Amino acid sequence: MNKAFVKEDADGDDEDMPGAPALPAGSRNYMTPRGYGQLRQELDDLLKRERPRLVETVSWAAGNGDRSENGDYIYGKKRLREIDRRIRFLIKRLESATVVDPAAQENTEQVFFGATVCVCDAGADSPEHTYQIVGVDEADASGGRISWISPLARALIKARAGDVVRFASPSGLREIEVVDIRYV
Repeated sequence: MNKAFVKEDADGDDEDMPGAPALPAGSRNYMTPRGYGQLRQELDDLLKRERPRLVETVSWAAGNGDRSENGDYIYGKKRLREIDRRIRFLIKRLESATVVDPAAQENTEQVFFGATVCVCDAGADSPEHTYQIVGVDEADASGGRISWISPLARALIKARAGDVVRFASPSGLREIEVVDIRYV
């Protein structure tokens, strides 16, 4: 079948972007001001810099004649679809965002969204680990930022310094102690 008659991407599939974390059904899209700013910067970069430059390249390639064997044109059109899909995804995420500033948190004795929490394994002389509870789009476990929907973050929510919480990790059931809570 000719590619002209095959629908490559459905309009409603923006939520299923490869690598994009899904939000739980019916939940809000919480973000820190930093995370919101990063997504906003990516959107602006795509709209003002990358997409116009690619449109110019595709336009030039289209003017070169036979499009069926024109690599610049074929790759450019494919990349343009990817960029447009990412732009739609970012717009939806930013429109549905609820920005929560951790510095404005009033109850700093408990763990809530945006908290930076220092924990260690309960009952063991183990090293401390520090995590910040952030939105799904800004999570980076290697950087110490965990999504508010992760099992660890859900276990930590509403805990206080000195509390021991249990959660299911990939290695099995774990108990950790909350050492310190900060809102920065």
